[in-house]
Amino acid sequence: MIIIYTDGGSRGNPGPAAIGVVICNDKNQPTKKYSEYIEEATNNEAEYSAVIFALKKVRALFGKEKIKTMEIKIRLDSELVAKQLNHQYKIQEENLGKLFLKIWNLLLDFGKVSFKQIKREENQEADRLVNEALDNQGRNQMLL
Repeated sequence: MIIIYTDGGSRGNPGPAAIGVVICNDKNQPTKKYSEYIEEATNNEAEYSAVIFALKKVRALFGKEKIKTMEIKIRLDSELVAKQLNHQYKIQEENLGKLFLKIWNLLLDFGKVSFKQIKREENQEADRLVNEALDNQGRNQMLL
């Protein structure tokens, strides 16, 4: 099992945007951290982009065979995105629908993946990574 904390944000909404991803082991200890500047986006688009980045990164790190047997818990502080990914809220914006479909298609490669909304205080490291990427626009980083 792994736990992934994701966050995305923009300055201006829409505006310059970035994502932050923290991948943790089953003891909730960080093993990898990523931040990436993603150009212009809304906050919600950035939140979705962070989940997409995290799923792609996990697939690259562990391989298609292993991820089919893993349990992956994704934690994010966006109520809208968490509830849309859990099919509790309808998606009304076309651009978010396209991002949702990207995630849906990525999930075909995975075994058990869950999405849970958490408080912002519980997502501080991913949030810090977003702000770091925005402050250093254009310099993508892997931190661990």
